Amino acid sequence: MEVRDLVKRYGDLTAVDRISFTAPSGSVTAILGPNGAGKTTTVEICEYLRRPDEGVVRVLGLEPGARQLRYRVGVMPQQPGSYPGARCGEMLQLVAAYFADPLDPAALLDRLGLGTCTRTPYRRLSGGQQQRLSLAMALVGRPELVFLDEPSAGLDVQARHATWELLRELRAGGVGVVLTTHAMDEAAALADHVVVVDHGRVLAAGSVSELTREDRGRLRFRATPGLELAALRTRLPVGAQAAETAPGDYLVSAEVTPQLLAVVTAWAADQGALAQDLQTGPRSLEDVFLELTGRELRS
Repeated sequence: MEVRDLVKRYGDLTAVDRISFTAPSGSVTAILGPNGAGKTTTVEICEYLRRPDEGVVRVLGLEPGARQLRYRVGVMPQQPGSYPGARCGEMLQLVAAYFADPLDPAALLDRLGLGTCTRTPYRRLSGGQQQRLSLAMALVGRPELVFLDEPSAGLDVQARHATWELLRELRAGGVGVVLTTHAMDEAAALADHVVVVDHGRVLAAGSVSELTREDRGRLRFRATPGLELAALRTRLPVGAQAAETAPGDYLVSAEVTPQLLAVVTAWAADQGALAQDLQTGPRSLEDVFLELTGRELRS
């Protein structure tokens, strides 16, 4: 899939502001962003649920509304849905009947832990079971590309990991997967390519290792909020930086050595505080996300 200079406006609001990215076949592309960032609007344009104001979208080389895509693309929406009175097994069999060579519905339900729910009406399924049925409905037609909006939301640990394993198998089989998620660990575990979106624009894109790579070492730790950092900065090596990234969360950017650890813990002790939860190593995907999009709560 290719998205180039995509624009979507709602009156004076530009929800999508010239977003561009590609999602290769046989890979998992994760689109990350805070609520209201424009990621769902972008994906819905790719799914032909919304029309763009400007830009170009190509899905498997075709425009999103092309008839040829109907049986080649699977979609799992953010809010799973089905006929309320339809039984779980009946619903998946109905969707499977639309395709020439679907997966075996019973085997797919078993794979997703729904084998004992085949006769249960949709409205009586738990939220997690409805989510898994929605995933099955997106996959039963053997799509070449599948869009998944928050695929593991509301799932327990076992179902979540079963879903992850299924997505890895899809990728290994050459299927392209485009997913939106708020779970940084999910994106880090699954994604070959990550696109971070906010305020309708792409802030960063690349593999997880590319986004989390940095030239400098890092030391993160927790301590009493509001400690005086000027005294710490005078003890650090030349070029090192120290900041309180959030109340009680501290970050020192420098090569991490035993001497640096001693300096930090001594500085905290001088102020009657204890440096806790010390962590070293590269940034996590969550660190990158917060640095790009900010730490303040969104309405």
